[in-house]
Amino acid sequence: QVQLVESGGGLVQAGNSLRLSCAASGRTFSRLTMGWFRQAPGKEREFVAAINWSGSTILYADSVKGRFAISRDNAKNTVYLQMNSLKPEDTAAYYCATRTVSFARGYSDPAYYNDWGQGTQVTVSS
Repeated sequence: QVQLVESGGGLVQAGNSLRLSCAASGRTFSRLTMGWFRQAPGKEREFVAAINWSGSTILYADSVKGRFAISRDNAKNTVYLQMNSLKPEDTAAYYCATRTVSFARGYSDPAYYNDWGQGTQVTVSS
């Protein structure tokens, strides 16, 4: 099992940036695929981005492509989500999660992710 702790959320104005961090412990982080999801009140959990263990494969939701960037530092057991040009519709709780199966199996489906953090709130004002 992996323990995940997200940080970096906050309140920002539209057009600004935030960088989220997700610190992992409890298992060999460098072997894990990592994903970011978000969930707004009254909505289902939504895939945002994912990165494989080496960083050679990165996937994004269409809604964030070109604005968000996922990266990882295996030496620090941390995955990041750089969020630029934020919009009010990006407002949500953001969660990181681990994944052990291939991206070929529902890369955007939260059911294929294993361990989850507690989330960090991002609020974008217009």
